[in-house]
Amino acid sequence: MTTTSSVEQVPGVAHRLARSEGTGRVRRPRSTAGAGMYRPWWMPVLWIAPTVIVIAAFGVFPFLNTIALSFTNATPLGGGGDWVGFANYERLLTDDNFWRATRNSIVYALVAVPLLVVLPLMMAQLVYKYLPGIGFFRTAFYAPVVASMVAVALVWQNLLNERGPINTALDRFGVVDSPVPFLSNPTLLLLSAIALTVWKGLGWYMIFYLAALANVPRELYEAAELDGAGTVRQFIHVTVPGVRLTMLLIAIMSGIGSLRVFTEIYVLGGATGGPGGQVQTLPFYIRDTALDPIAGNAGYGAAVSVALFLLTIGLAVMSHKFGAKEES
Repeated sequence: MTTTSSVEQVPGVAHRLARSEGTGRVRRPRSTAGAGMYRPWWMPVLWIAPTVIVIAAFGVFPFLNTIALSFTNATPLGGGGDWVGFANYERLLTDDNFWRATRNSIVYALVAVPLLVVLPLMMAQLVYKYLPGIGFFRTAFYAPVVASMVAVALVWQNLLNERGPINTALDRFGVVDSPVPFLSNPTLLLLSAIALTVWKGLGWYMIFYLAALANVPRELYEAAELDGAGTVRQFIHVTVPGVRLTMLLIAIMSGIGSLRVFTEIYVLGGATGGPGGQVQTLPFYIRDTALDPIAGNAGYGAAVSVALFLLTIGLAVMSHKFGAKEES
């Protein structure tokens, strides 16, 4: 009785049910049938076509073309070149410059990634709570992100110069007897470039952590506080597990970014990549080998690009497996 009375109170429902009794079917209202009933089959394809075309033209095709190019001896201005098989990859195995650039890229990632995972989390902890004036510090921490890398690198070049403010201050306070060769010593130049990358990326990854911290239940901190856990123990046992997936994401993103570093080395170390090219990374070496209009070999540069791609994929897979192991 209740069901019948409720149906009769809805305008139009009793009428449609009465019309459908003779056929044994219950006719659904048009509004609930779904708009897909009146849409041509090709309409969804038309909606996604622009995105698919852009991805294919600027992503898939260049990737496949690079792989094909790595089996040729093409030059930057000479067209496709001749088929050479695996000659370019065999050359990689005996190329000391390639292995030096690979070592620099791996060292770059091994030093920069842990810093970019830990330091932004600490910064996010500092500015997470809403306090008077906290907006200023959030803006200050994020400001380097919006600045041009070239402009920032030029500022760092002036700061680290042998006659720059840092060496001047060190000499005035008697810390050093001679200027520190930040930009002429290969090791110090590599560390300076890493410091620039880390400094510029802190604010960007801090935003990721701020979003992750907002999803950590406050009850966990209250329970830890009742158990006598201090700030450090709460950070280790509550905050870190709560943002673990974000840490994995940042590790993968910063690792890929570290393997693609070019501008920092180019501006701080010059067009040669430091003294004698000692600080060249893989992207820098690709530019030298593939894009030189006179002695460049686009085929060999494509082979180095494929090697960089495989190195990047390997880093991402290792990070994912490490994160999955931690979760289990």
